[in-house]
Amino acid sequence: MGKFTNSIMETLQSTEIPLTERAYRDLRKAIVRCEYEPGERLRVEDLAKRLDISSSPVREALSRLSEQGFVRSLDKRGFRVAPLTTADIMDLTRVRRLIESEALRDAIAHGTDAWEASIVAAGHSLGLIEQRLSGKPVALDNAWSERHRAFHLAFYSTCTSSLLLDLVNELFDRAERYRRFSASHRVTEISKHNEHEELMRVVLSRDIAKAVEYLLRHISSTEKRVCMALELIQSQGKS
Repeated sequence: MGKFTNSIMETLQSTEIPLTERAYRDLRKAIVRCEYEPGERLRVEDLAKRLDISSSPVREALSRLSEQGFVRSLDKRGFRVAPLTTADIMDLTRVRRLIESEALRDAIAHGTDAWEASIVAAGHSLGLIEQRLSGKPVALDNAWSERHRAFHLAFYSTCTSSLLLDLVNELFDRAERYRRFSASHRVTEISKHNEHEELMRVVLSRDIAKAVEYLLRHISSTEKRVCMALELIQSQGKS
């Protein structure tokens, strides 16, 4: 069974959020961070004990996560963490390319000075932590992951469609789970600093066609690395 980090447990001490929402947020975060293995059994009673709440909010949270693709509901047999597959990451990448390219077009068209400043600030923040983590697997660092997420989502912050923004957020977290998993099975650390710098540069240039081209390339590069990791793991399992 995966282990909750101190930050997760501290969050659960809060009484300002309804129990089901608290359970949902923290279980989702733990799954995205790969604190639970793909296919791992999620026992409601065990989770309720860990979260120090009753089983009902946990079951409701797991059902919600099942609807979002993070958990699989087994008919009358409980829940398991959703598997990670090559077919799924390819499908996820296809949808991300469609959704995020449209969101970026809209965001650039409606971008303001404050929007540009937020992107630069997010890029600077990401760069700082990468300097501190030099030589370490940044993709497995929770602080880096939070700044990485903030950096990417800053691009879309002026998108006028709330539905597109919701989809971008949802798809990003599903992709983050794959990034985490592949990073944990890499032999050599990969730096995406230059990729991020170039992506930021073209977005701030407001050249929509070029920015979308770079974004699609960036999303596809993640798919390529994840597929390589999944294929390696599969081949090792057969050997």
